[in-house]
Amino acid sequence: MTDPRRILSIQPGQPASDGAGVRLNRVIGGPGLERFDPFLMLDEFSSNDPDDYIAGFPPHPHRGFETITYMLEGRMRHEDHLGNVGLLGSGGVQWMTAARGIIHSEMPEQESGAMRGFQLWLNLPAKDKLGEAGYRDIPAQQIPRLTTSAGVEVVVIAGQFDDGEISQAGAVQRPHTEPQLFDLHLPPGSRIAPRLADGQRVMLYVYEGLLELPEASKQAVSAGHLVRLTDEGQLQLASAQGARVLLIAGTPLREPIVQYGPFVMNSREEIEQALRDFRDGALA
Repeated sequence: MTDPRRILSIQPGQPASDGAGVRLNRVIGGPGLERFDPFLMLDEFSSNDPDDYIAGFPPHPHRGFETITYMLEGRMRHEDHLGNVGLLGSGGVQWMTAARGIIHSEMPEQESGAMRGFQLWLNLPAKDKLGEAGYRDIPAQQIPRLTTSAGVEVVVIAGQFDDGEISQAGAVQRPHTEPQLFDLHLPPGSRIAPRLADGQRVMLYVYEGLLELPEASKQAVSAGHLVRLTDEGQLQLASAQGARVLLIAGTPLREPIVQYGPFVMNSREEIEQALRDFRDGALA
């Protein structure tokens, strides 16, 4: 019998503001929130008040990593200097590979109602940081969904979901970091045991309800908290009252990380070059 993955930490997100004043819950990536290689940042945005999101994210640059935006509710428009235009709607995903450079904006396409979702920053290996930038919109209908025998709904955004009964490839596959990104909807009294490769870093972000990790330590985790787990072992999740959870896993790059705002490279010299390139209009 394989031992369960142990809990390394449980931490709440921290209130933050980004863009032109969008209110966020910064789950990883802020002051005092340790990166969890290959992941650099996770933000949750959730508000029914347009004052919290209406200013959006005007044009800004990125280099050296990927951004994954998953929209639960709302509408956001993407535009970038490469000519890409996309509308991110409820249930959809935007996967952007900044690589050598991209300047983009993300602006709300609504003036009222709920705006709710997540943005995850995923590092790129050193050899790909100055590669070609890319952008992909994935509407909700193109993202696989399945329901397990226990009634758990799984949205398979990236990677390969496998619980021993069902195996399903996600909408996105990426080399090197091999990200696994699943949105799990556990009804009351259900459980699920996703199979994840040993060596992968695993995080769970509970955004609704109460999640139990019965084999890890019988610990209950409430909404708004991130769980970091050890790199090996089984994963068993359960919920007596129901929960919604983002499962995020990936293979660490084990490379130096040097970040300055929207630039993530491997050395200070590369950051200085990114700043010069942006100043000179030669980011991409």
